[in-house]
Amino acid sequence: MVETTGMRIVPFLISLFLTTGLVFCLNRQWDLGDFKKTPVLGSFLSPQHGFWQNAEPVGSDFNGTVRLPGLEGKGEVYFDEYLVPHVYAKSEVDACYIQGYLHAKFRLWQMEFQTFAAAGRLSAVLGAGKDEVYIRYDRSMRRLGMVEAAKAELAEIEKDSVSKRDCDAYTAGVNAWIGQLKEGDLPLEYKLLNYKPEPWTNLKIALFIKDMAYELAGGDNDFEMTNAKSFFSKEDMAKLYPAIQDSLDPIIPKGTKFLAPSFLPKAPAGADSLYFNNPVTVTDREMGSEKSNGSNNWAVSGMKTISHAPILCNDPHLNTTMPSIWYQMQIHTPGYNVYGVSFPGAPFVIIGFNDDCAWGITNAGRDVRDYYSIRFKDETRREYWFNKEWKTAEMRVDTILIRGQQPFYDTVMTTVFGPVMFDESFTGFSDVASNRSYAVRWKAADPSNEMATFSRFQSIRSYDDYKQALLTFKCPGQNFVFADKSGVVAMRQEGEFPAKWKGQGLYVMPGEDSSYLWQRSIPREENPYMFADSANRGFVSSANQEPVDSTYPYYLGSDFPIYRGLIINRLLNNMNSITPADMMKMQTNTYDVFAEMARPLLLKFIDRGRLNEKATGYLNTVRQWNLYNNPLEEGPVIFNYWWNQFSKNILDDEFSKASVPMTRPQESTVVEALIKDSAWSFIDNVNTPEKETLTQEVTDAFLKIVPQLQQDEQNDRITWAKNKDTWVRHLLRIPQLSREHLPIGGGARCINAAKQFHGPSWRMIVHLTNKTEAYGVYPGGQSGNPGSPYYDNFVDYWATGRYYPLWVMGPEEIKDQRVKWVMHFE
Repeated sequence: MVETTGMRIVPFLISLFLTTGLVFCLNRQWDLGDFKKTPVLGSFLSPQHGFWQNAEPVGSDFNGTVRLPGLEGKGEVYFDEYLVPHVYAKSEVDACYIQGYLHAKFRLWQMEFQTFAAAGRLSAVLGAGKDEVYIRYDRSMRRLGMVEAAKAELAEIEKDSVSKRDCDAYTAGVNAWIGQLKEGDLPLEYKLLNYKPEPWTNLKIALFIKDMAYELAGGDNDFEMTNAKSFFSKEDMAKLYPAIQDSLDPIIPKGTKFLAPSFLPKAPAGADSLYFNNPVTVTDREMGSEKSNGSNNWAVSGMKTISHAPILCNDPHLNTTMPSIWYQMQIHTPGYNVYGVSFPGAPFVIIGFNDDCAWGITNAGRDVRDYYSIRFKDETRREYWFNKEWKTAEMRVDTILIRGQQPFYDTVMTTVFGPVMFDESFTGFSDVASNRSYAVRWKAADPSNEMATFSRFQSIRSYDDYKQALLTFKCPGQNFVFADKSGVVAMRQEGEFPAKWKGQGLYVMPGEDSSYLWQRSIPREENPYMFADSANRGFVSSANQEPVDSTYPYYLGSDFPIYRGLIINRLLNNMNSITPADMMKMQTNTYDVFAEMARPLLLKFIDRGRLNEKATGYLNTVRQWNLYNNPLEEGPVIFNYWWNQFSKNILDDEFSKASVPMTRPQESTVVEALIKDSAWSFIDNVNTPEKETLTQEVTDAFLKIVPQLQQDEQNDRITWAKNKDTWVRHLLRIPQLSREHLPIGGGARCINAAKQFHGPSWRMIVHLTNKTEAYGVYPGGQSGNPGSPYYDNFVDYWATGRYYPLWVMGPEEIKDQRVKWVMHFE
């Protein structure tokens, strides 16, 4: 058969069509639904530049010599078997430079992504998201004033020559890594999302600082409480939201005498009876900071340890993420030798110890974010009513870039109180329209330089050094625990806190005059503090509970958790001859004090006659439970289901009547009220004609949970670890890049406060003997690369309550067998 030209051209056209189609397909992102997209497959699958290049085999070599501009002298980094760097630098400036380089080398995508989130730039990378969730998030961060707050922080940093010098060096180190980064070496997430890193700046350091302020001091429930106040009577408000819990064991022991206040603000006339005719219809809860962000820290003096040397412990509770929020390291310079964990995105060790002392941090949880109702003159919102006249509002237009879409332009007005967070055009994550405008006053928006505190912490040697370093720390307020080798053990709640009258900021406040403005800050010397000595029980501790009893003269806010503080103080009060092993056991303790209080109440009032055989079996399990939330226990599952259903039964009738969100009372409020009064008014269901009893509600709640328990039993979810289902979740929430279903106990009310996506982010124990003895672990690994064996190598130790020794390498140990790789900087 003779082949014609036409016959030859048909296969050619088919091949051309397929090749063109393949090129087209491989060079664009494809929508997979639910607002997920494929990476650009051509570059992602490329052998030279794609994800294959992120595979890091066991035994990878990290030795090398790095020649970079900007270093003042030479430096060495000695990596141990866990990929922890021991940095030896000729100066503090070079140490910051090398730290920036290492952070970028191992955590660049994480660093930049967090600053994108802080600056309200997620939409530029992720697109609009389902229901425009990323646009809403970006608008909320812009309107809160995160970028302006970071610029104010940066201005303060640049006023201080040391802070500016160190941040400049850190930024230069980050950019040195970015500058030599090849396309094939880009972190996996850049390839997945198809974008590239920007140059690092000092503003990004400030943005990271403000991101942590948002996580730790960005929460509020002003709108929910205002809704509740418009719904409940004054008497019911007092029952549901008491100022202080009866069972509180504060950070500073009860009975402590405080200084007479140098200034007490006075509430305007009528402030106590401030009500709004209509409930508030906005809420920023859904993508806000985690309410459980807290922590434990404590230190025991030598009078309670077997060695007679202090022991300091800290475990900050944050979102458990991949890559980890922390990066572990030692930094040795002529001025200091410090070990601990750092934040990728900022210089210095944040929690740790040096040759003379140790420090740790927990969140103070103070109310430093308030809202004011603003009355604008007209729809232009150019003028608002303030102090009996129309005042001009400042206007800015934010441009929010959205991947794959046109930009969104958001007009934001700023008042004397602060920026307008919510108005007719933006109600946060609520789809209910609002005809009001609310300005936000947030302490973290004020100029400050928290970096100066941590710069000084690297070299502190005494209590006076520690106290002096804290003077530049303003927000987020923290409980700083301290111990040194001379035997001093102390706790200070530090920050710049507004002096408030009782209840100020609990509800949305009027914004039509200056009456409700913050007036002054509490003087530093009047912030709560204590020493651990023979007069003060021999230890200090904090677990985010209210720091003081009702005799403290200033209003601190409400909604402080109490149970971790109770069990910590109970255990430490009864411990002597303490060792680091005792502290490890205590940090991973899973005892549930709330269950200790609530279970007897439930067992007392349940009507066993209404239970069938299966329900009786579950009841016997929870009755015999030892109150430890251990991984294989069934008791905590049954108890938590039971309590949650019971609480729902007695409160839903009141709370479901409101069509707007309201703050639910704390568990401690409910259980304490019922222990005191089994006929508590909220037991009765207002929607039924009969009067319900505590026995009826307790029993009904138990019967309602039995089908769910049977289903969990069939699905192998009846044990606590499987039911709680703790993850260390990737920042992009990709399961394949996360560690799922970890066998860990604990819970929100336990010292070991591991929840599903939140918990102890770094456990540290420091024994301040002549040669410091220290242990630590965090849920992650040193590398941010999912293809590295050092991505998650600490997770199993963390989940099972084990620790690694923290090796402070001496200059004489550079040839030690624990040194696996050396990186020379020139």
